[in-house]
Amino acid sequence: MNLLFICTGNTCRSPMAEALMKAKKHEANVKSAGIFAEANLPINEKTTIVLEEIGLFFDGTSSQVNEDVLGWADIVLCMTESHKQTLALQYPEVQNKFFTLKEYVYVDDEQWRHLTDLYAQFEEKRAWVLSHADEQMNEVELEQHLLRELNAEIQEIQQAEEKLPNLNISDPYGQSLEVYRKTRDELNETIERLVEKVKKQAE
Repeated sequence: MNLLFICTGNTCRSPMAEALMKAKKHEANVKSAGIFAEANLPINEKTTIVLEEIGLFFDGTSSQVNEDVLGWADIVLCMTESHKQTLALQYPEVQNKFFTLKEYVYVDDEQWRHLTDLYAQFEEKRAWVLSHADEQMNEVELEQHLLRELNAEIQEIQQAEEKLPNLNISDPYGQSLEVYRKTRDELNETIERLVEKVKKQAE
């Protein structure tokens, strides 16, 4: 499996993710790139520091995402939903490869399955309510009717969504060294789960 980590400039989050992933035992090939990266820049100094603190280093330079590296990748793991959406607009022909890192790691969890089930039930009831609604209702009345009838389902979905992890890994650029450490640790925890998933898929 070929994994590509994506962030904005390929000097903080995605090279950090690449270094963390390469340090773990698995069968995947790993690269990183940035949507708006300048080519051949060294990684951010604070990225280097927080990696060295745990005995790791990144020996590459920045590179911009392009068709070649997207063609190489089996899975493209973005740091934020914004990165994922930007790539989907630029490269719609391979958008089935695009996930946020956290989305890809947590998508099989019971919480996600539960939320998917709730959405399916919501759509089923919504279709039923629409099919049985008074045809004399105007658009505003119909919307109010739907909200009343689906209030319990909407609240249940909101409660389930509040329990899910934030799917974005925030950019530490310009922040303190402590913020970089938190980003490193957040990435490391998520990548531990990614390694487990990669190993299961290889079995």
